[in-house]
Amino acid sequence: VQLQASGGGLVQPGGSLRLSCAASGFNLDYYAIGWFRQAPGKERKWVSCISNRDGSPDYADSVKGRFTIARDNAENTVYLQMNSLKPEDTAVYYCAARRSLCNVLRLRPDDWGQGTQVTVSS
Repeated sequence: VQLQASGGGLVQPGGSLRLSCAASGFNLDYYAIGWFRQAPGKERKWVSCISNRDGSPDYADSVKGRFTIARDNAENTVYLQMNSLKPEDTAVYYCAARRSLCNVLRLRPDDWGQGTQVTVSS
């Protein structure tokens, strides 16, 4: 199982970025995929997850209404569209996978990708 996160960068407050998590070595159909983030000096926190069953999304309250998670099973990729970005969204973003439900992945992912830095600053 390999996960490759990309798409981070520097953006002004109010701007947008789209992160990608490309999966290889396994079929996304059977896995919940989530995004976590870690700001400097803080613990890693769950951001969003998309179900392996029906593709239903779930979001942390801090990003609800601004972030959208989606999966393209044909491309074996999960995306995180981030709009209306705020300075407090600055963090390293990680994607993670677990062959289970989102509520399980939130607590204990099995596999992690490398992080991609998102910086929101004017």
